[in-house]
Amino acid sequence: MKDILMLFAVPALNSIASLALVAIGIGLVLFVIMTVGKLMLKIIVGLILNMLLGFVALFLVGWAFGISIALTLPIIAAIVIFGLPAVGTMLLLKLFGGAALAAAL
Repeated sequence: MKDILMLFAVPALNSIASLALVAIGIGLVLFVIMTVGKLMLKIIVGLILNMLLGFVALFLVGWAFGISIALTLPIIAAIVIFGLPAVGTMLLLKLFGGAALAAAL
């Protein structure tokens, strides 16, 4: 049985240098995963904050100035994707009359 196991053993992995290379490789893979994960988390948190600020601004404008913008699916999608700039665009369309889009607001 021991002879069969020795057939599958890798003699290079028994040396300290090869173990160090494996450890360095694992470390590099973990570093790349953590770096990419941190970047993705930063982007996602930024998008969520932008979306929340957009909805807060929409409701504050409606409360403070009495401007009501209907929350239809295209408007919600624009606010979720673009945040505050979408709210500003919707307000400009509502106040100054965008031809096709003002009817939806």
